[in-house]
Amino acid sequence: MRASDRSRVVDRETMLQKLIEIGIALSAERNHQRLMERILLEAMKFSRADGGTLYLRGEDDRLSFALMRTESLGVALGGTTGRAPTAEPLALYHGGRENHRNVATHAALSGDTVNIVDAYVSEEFDFSGTRSFDAQNGYRSISFLTIPLKNSQAHVIGVLQLINALDARGRPGPFDPGTIPLIEALASQAAIALDNRLLLDAQRQLMEAFIRVIAKAIDAESPYTGAHCQRVPLITEMIVEAAIADREGPFATFTMTEEERYELHIAAWLHDCGKVTTPEYVVDKATKLETIYDRIETVRTRFEVLKRDVEIARLRGEIDQAEQDRRLAALDEERRFLERMNLGQERVPDAEIAKLRPIAERRWRDWAGQERSFLSADELDNLSIARGTLLTHERDVIRDHIVATIDMLGQLPFPKDLKRVPEYAGGHHERMDGKGYPRGLVASEMSVPARMMAIADVFEALTAPDRPYKKAKRLSEALAIMKQMSETGHLDPELFALFVKAEIPQRYARAFMAATLVDEEASAKVLAGEALTTTAL
Repeated sequence: MRASDRSRVVDRETMLQKLIEIGIALSAERNHQRLMERILLEAMKFSRADGGTLYLRGEDDRLSFALMRTESLGVALGGTTGRAPTAEPLALYHGGRENHRNVATHAALSGDTVNIVDAYVSEEFDFSGTRSFDAQNGYRSISFLTIPLKNSQAHVIGVLQLINALDARGRPGPFDPGTIPLIEALASQAAIALDNRLLLDAQRQLMEAFIRVIAKAIDAESPYTGAHCQRVPLITEMIVEAAIADREGPFATFTMTEEERYELHIAAWLHDCGKVTTPEYVVDKATKLETIYDRIETVRTRFEVLKRDVEIARLRGEIDQAEQDRRLAALDEERRFLERMNLGQERVPDAEIAKLRPIAERRWRDWAGQERSFLSADELDNLSIARGTLLTHERDVIRDHIVATIDMLGQLPFPKDLKRVPEYAGGHHERMDGKGYPRGLVASEMSVPARMMAIADVFEALTAPDRPYKKAKRLSEALAIMKQMSETGHLDPELFALFVKAEIPQRYARAFMAATLVDEEASAKVLAGEALTTTAL
C-alpha cells in the first residue's frame, strides 16, 4: 500500500473514531442550547468548515436561524452567546407551492444533501442573500454543504449548513466528496440527539404547564389562599440561590445541579396539591360560624326575636319604657359582641370566651313556639375558638392535605431525576424538633430543600394579604414570629439566618407586599434582637 493510501486510511479511521466520540458527547448533552451549539461546532471542525448555520423547522413550516457561525469573521450568534440571530426565517412554501429556490429550504423539502462547489456560479439556487452578506462583511462564500436533519421517523426537523471548507493552508474550497457520507452520519446522529432533546423539553414544558394549572386551580378553589402555590416556589428558589451563593458558614459547600433545582421547583409548585381533597367549607371558613353560609345571620335573627319579646312585654305593661330601653341596649351589645367573636382572631382572651356561656344558655322560642337555648352546642363551640376560625377537627382536615399530597405524589411514576419530589413537597409542615406533621420528622431526617420550603411556606402565609382570619403581617411582625420559630425548634435556625442574611424578606416584600407593611427599619431592629410587640403563633 502506498504511503498516500495509508495516510487516507489513517485519516478515515481517525474521523470514524472522532465521529463515535461526537455521537457519545451529543447523546450526553442535556441542555437544548448547548446541544445545538455543539452540533454545529463539531460539524464545522469535522468538515474543516469556516462557517455554518443551524436551522430549526417550526410548526409554521419555516426554517428559523437557531445558530450562525463564521470563524474568520468572528461571527457567533445563537446558542449560549446570548445574541440571537436577526435574520428572517425561510419559508418552505410560497403561495402554497414548495420553495426550492433557497438551498436550505430545498434540502428540508427534498430530504437530500446538497453540495455546492461555488455559490457564485450556481444557477440552481438563489444566493443573492449570500452575496449581500459577503459584500457587507468583505467575505467570499464559496462552498456550501447543506444537510437535512432527519429524526427517527425520517421527518426533517432542521437543516445543517456548512460553508467554505478549508484546506491544510486555510484556503476555502469545495467539500471533499469522500467525507460527505461521514458528515451525513454526524448529521444523522445530531438530528436524533436534537429531536430527543426537543421531545424531552416539550414533555417538560407540558408537565410544568399542567402542574401550574393544578396549582392555579388549588389557589382558585379558595379566595383566601390565592397565589400561595405560585409564591412559595418563588421564595424557595430565592433561598436556594442564596445557599448556593454563600461562601462561608454551614452552606459554604452547598450546591444543587440544574436537574436538582428543577426537581425542587416542581415540588414547590406541587406542595399543596393535596388541597384538592379538602372540603371547600373548611378551606373557605372565613368566620367561626360559617358553613355553607355564615350562621351569624341566624343569630342576628334570634336577637330580633328577643327584642320583639321585650317590646311585647312593655306593651303588656310588664316592664316600663326605661327597662325596655335598657334590655334592648343590652341585647344590641351582646349581638355586637357575638359578631366580634365570630371573626377569626389570633388570640382570644379566656375572659372573652367565658362571656359566651351565659348568652348561650339564654332561652328563646323559635317559629314553632318551642323553647331553645340561644346558641346550640355547635355554635358555642365554634364561637369559643381561641385562635383563627377552625375547630380542632377542622384543623385536622386542613392538615390532612399534606397526607393527601404525599399519597397523590407517591402514586405518580416520577422519573429518576424527579424521585424526591414527594419528599420535598411532603415535608413543609415538619418541624426541626419532631413536633410537626404528618410524620413527626426531626431535622436530621429532613433534606435541606425540604427545610427551605418550610421557611418559604411560613413566610408566605404570614405575609399573605388574603387569609380570612387575620390581616397580613407587617414585615417586622412576620420576621419576629419566624425568629421565635427558629429559636424554638420549628424552623431551621441556620436556614433562617441565611434567609435574613440574603435579605430575601425585604426583596420579596418590596415586590409582593403592600408598601404600608414593609417596615424595614423595624425589621432590622427585630433581627438585631430588639423586642417587638407582636402576637406569636
